[in-house]
Amino acid sequence: MKSEYYRNWHLAKDETEFKVTEMEFALMRVIEAFARWVAAADEIVGLSELKHAEHVILHVIRMQNRPKSGATIARLLNRDDLPNIQYSLRKLESSGLIHKNKEVGTKNHTYSITKMGERLTNEYSKLRSDILMRKFRSLTDFDERVENATELLSIITGIYEESARTSVTLNRASDD
Repeated sequence: MKSEYYRNWHLAKDETEFKVTEMEFALMRVIEAFARWVAAADEIVGLSELKHAEHVILHVIRMQNRPKSGATIARLLNRDDLPNIQYSLRKLESSGLIHKNKEVGTKNHTYSITKMGERLTNEYSKLRSDILMRKFRSLTDFDERVENATELLSIITGIYEESARTSVTLNRASDD
């Protein structure tokens, strides 16, 4: 895009800043579209009482069919708000979708999927395959494109993480 279109925008003073800002807005739109998809699918399969974060946590617990601790879930989702994750885990447990397991000889707990949770996540998976994956598969070279996008997003995640760490070491500019 020509610079006259973004020259006066506080987030995009040159071509690279413009492209990064466009990517950030695209990411925000993807996140919101994904959340709407999840809510619509959850409504169909009977998981409509779940918030988006709870839905994601439920599928992470089911991943690889082995129990996960709250800390492991946080690490897999790149989240540092463990109290919010624990709140979601309590809601999922009270809904009968997961079961809390005490690790023998420790104070630690893991969470596993219940039969009801397995049934409902299977229904979600089937609906996802029938609707969403069918649309993705219709895109030209989708497997290669999504693999490249995933790799790029992983690199970008690292850049944002390192930039966040760096910013913590800085002082706020004074108004003087």
